[in-house]
Amino acid sequence: MHAVVEGDSLALLDDLPGSRRSGGTLPLAGARLLAPADPRVVLGMAHNTGPADRLLPPQAFLKPSRTVVGPGAPIPLPDGIGHVDAEGELAVVIGTTARHLTAADALDAVLGYTVANDVTARDLQKTDGQWARAKGFDTFCPLGPLIETEFDVASATIETRLNGEVAQKAPLTDMIHSVADIIAYASAAFTLLPGDVVLTGTPAGVGPFVAGDVIEVEITGLGILRNGSRDA
Repeated sequence: MHAVVEGDSLALLDDLPGSRRSGGTLPLAGARLLAPADPRVVLGMAHNTGPADRLLPPQAFLKPSRTVVGPGAPIPLPDGIGHVDAEGELAVVIGTTARHLTAADALDAVLGYTVANDVTARDLQKTDGQWARAKGFDTFCPLGPLIETEFDVASATIETRLNGEVAQKAPLTDMIHSVADIIAYASAAFTLLPGDVVLTGTPAGVGPFVAGDVIEVEITGLGILRNGSRDA
């Protein structure tokens, strides 16, 4: 079920924002929010924020759709995966079919923006030699709390907190490849469909968490994505 926030209420929709209202409403207070998108594809971007990354071409990876969970959902940590990091990121939700777009028209395909945590099993990322398992465990892509359709990337800051302590903080303008450039890069290879999600990269300060920790990712204007972790 999708809805639009209107004051203290949720106006129910037949589908994603922009579709016909069903006529029903619910109070926002106490509502359990699920992931605001149900993507077929989650595309992540590596090496998109650091000074040394400016020497590298765009580098993409995919996360399975089952990685996606909503705000408040627990992140189970299976035995034997070792060091696991939280990576706060801006997430872009695709609103129309995107194929062979240029940077000039790429933003026309964007429905809106939300907050993401690109959870990564760092030990597996190093030992496997590729990132499918490290990025792909169920629940390893919390999204939320909402999709904001009017959002200014240039004025926003991202902050990741672990048990209340700041681990990451940076302006979104630190991104090397812009949202438009990333969408154009991806759509040159494969079709992005409505509801698909593009992650834009994480700033410095990535750090590990363990069972019992609480991770909060906050982006100016998009709210706070909060998830706890536990043993699987």
